[in-house]
Amino acid sequence: MVSLAFVELKTVSLAYGKGDDELLAISDVSLTIGEGEFIAVVGPSGCGKSSLLKLVSGLYPAHSGSVRVAGNAVTDPVGFCGMAFQNATLLPWRSTLANVLLPLEIVEPYASTFRRHYCEYAERAAALLRSVGLDGFEQKYPWQLSGGMQQRTNLCRALIHDPRLLLLDEPFGALDAFTREDLWDVLQALYLQKWPTVILVTHDLREAAFLADTIYVFSPRPGRIVWRETIDLPRPRTLDMTYRTEFVDLVHRLRRQIARG
Repeated sequence: MVSLAFVELKTVSLAYGKGDDELLAISDVSLTIGEGEFIAVVGPSGCGKSSLLKLVSGLYPAHSGSVRVAGNAVTDPVGFCGMAFQNATLLPWRSTLANVLLPLEIVEPYASTFRRHYCEYAERAAALLRSVGLDGFEQKYPWQLSGGMQQRTNLCRALIHDPRLLLLDEPFGALDAFTREDLWDVLQALYLQKWPTVILVTHDLREAAFLADTIYVFSPRPGRIVWRETIDLPRPRTLDMTYRTEFVDLVHRLRRQIARG
């Protein structure tokens, strides 16, 4: 499962703006994530959780310190990265299947052979959709899908090109509690099938505890790591586990650390 270090941040800081307008978002963050590890980052709003994803993905350069992924310094956007956000951002003019296929049209080595291997890629996308309960919805458009269905499609799109690194920024934050919990199971199943390295940013402490191997608690801005919690729960995890005393105690412990800042 989890192996050698895959993501490494060493004394990393990130600032937005310059001069008097400079805003320090993250300060002196160091962490190491093993390949195949699932981590979650929690903390108060505005503490730099999403900024961490921007650093790891290469969308923003570090102000200081170093970021390495798969042994290489991150200086440009990481090509083998899948991403999913709170809003599904599906293209309204494309069907469910076509939305899932989008990364294969633009990411190498798939883009150059997309037309030649379209049938193979379409079957791969259809298989992913079947695995998340969307069999029969391949030709539906986003406006014909519920919010939960759109996020299932979003997860499939993020995973269609078998990324080694999956970055999730509040992917279920806009959904109702029942749909959100249902998608925890979906994400866990996809993770156990593919074993990517995952960084999940979330405000939901139950979600973090249910899904992650390790949880990092960030302080208020500028974000610093103030607590690291290892989750010692067997996989696959079930929703029944979330009502057990040890799980509830874990969530309360995380909540206390966030309150202390």
